[in-house]
Amino acid sequence: MHDIRLIRDNPDLFDRGLARRGLTPQSARLIAIDERRREVIGRLQALQERRNAASKEVGQAKAAKDEARAAALIAEVAQLKQDAPAAEAEQTAIEQELQAALSEIPNIPLDAVPDGPDETANVELHVVGEPRAIHDAKAHYELGEALGLIDFEAAARMSGARFAVLKGQVARLERALASFMLDLHTTEHGYTEIAPPLLVRDEAMFGTAQLPKFKDDQFQTGRGFSNEEFYEAVKIAGAQYRAAHGLDDTQENRYLSERAVISSVGGVDRLWLIPTAEVSLTNLVREQILGEDELPLRVTAGTPCFRAEAGAAGRDTRGLIRQHQFTKVELVSVTTPEKSLEEHERMLGCAEEVLKRLELPFRTITLCTGDMGFSSQKTYDIEVWLPAQNAYREISSCSVCGDFQARRMNARYRPADAKGPRFVHTLNGSGVAVGRALVAVLENYQQDDGSIAVPAALQPYMGGLTVIGRA
Repeated sequence: MHDIRLIRDNPDLFDRGLARRGLTPQSARLIAIDERRREVIGRLQALQERRNAASKEVGQAKAAKDEARAAALIAEVAQLKQDAPAAEAEQTAIEQELQAALSEIPNIPLDAVPDGPDETANVELHVVGEPRAIHDAKAHYELGEALGLIDFEAAARMSGARFAVLKGQVARLERALASFMLDLHTTEHGYTEIAPPLLVRDEAMFGTAQLPKFKDDQFQTGRGFSNEEFYEAVKIAGAQYRAAHGLDDTQENRYLSERAVISSVGGVDRLWLIPTAEVSLTNLVREQILGEDELPLRVTAGTPCFRAEAGAAGRDTRGLIRQHQFTKVELVSVTTPEKSLEEHERMLGCAEEVLKRLELPFRTITLCTGDMGFSSQKTYDIEVWLPAQNAYREISSCSVCGDFQARRMNARYRPADAKGPRFVHTLNGSGVAVGRALVAVLENYQQDDGSIAVPAALQPYMGGLTVIGRA
């Protein structure tokens, strides 16, 4: 979330930042909304001041036995009191309009981020490890199905496409990967392990900016009504809300109105399935004021994650690369503004160490302005080598978000040498995606006979097993 005061003070700078993301200028529109908001606030203040003054004058008129003036002032106070709710409702509507508009605008990239329209402009930082020669490399799904340890058909019968059933030693291998990563991050990298909720409220998803813009990529759950009944109730109530508050039927206002009325249609029982533990971990500090001595706060979690993949139709339709449900180990840091860039480099090193210990070839790139995420100021992607694709594929993204998420969550800290609280800076990264690490191990450690060698780092988690063969 952006600070309207900073936009008002530096409109050209703000619009230049958006232009680097390929977006049109927004400062004039936002400032115009803010001007309306400030005008209404001024009007309310003047109304209240006049009401207070008139109330005092009533007493003075009565003391002077000027009954006519007293009656006129009493009537004026009554009218001012009657006018106040309408002005307050107008203020609330404009403030909500401004918040909705701001919530749709992505973070501004740092100067160090390379400019570019898409992934073709990403910049390679370094390559680690040499891919080993594998004759006629098979894809992970071919290997898993041949071993009888990955079953896509059984998953489809119960859940549909983009799900998988892992069996036997491959299921154990996935668990081993998650345990290995969590042990590494907690014992060597200074992260505290968290077992967070997998279901969260609107406010949590808004805080990390999955809502409102990426609503269609998420899964929801609820009780007592069907999806169709819920959405119809929200649609009707939202339209009524917009009409009552004079809001245009824009995407921002539709989301705003739906959010405002959701509890009245049973939304209190509706929760979102987390698309990543970033949501739960970052929201640990929502609506909190931390002491500076509590920072940096470093937390990690290994959780199932759920994504609708609404924008990924036709991509990676086979295998485990792009699933509706997958496991990921997440890293989140909360720190001071002065330390956030340093923390970003540290987090990248922690994620890279996972792949080094697993002896998987990878490369690290800096994402350009056109390829980085909505909340990010700067993002590093780590891409692991997949022999069957003869290509590097993303296995981790490490992003620094500045105070963008903190403003949405009202997460602050109290500096030791300052009077008032300041917004924290938040960072998140995959440490790493367990499902994709499983893919990388299966493909990079495949043997000529179709078996899978177990990386040395994982053997203690596999009961000493060195090779995975047919079930």
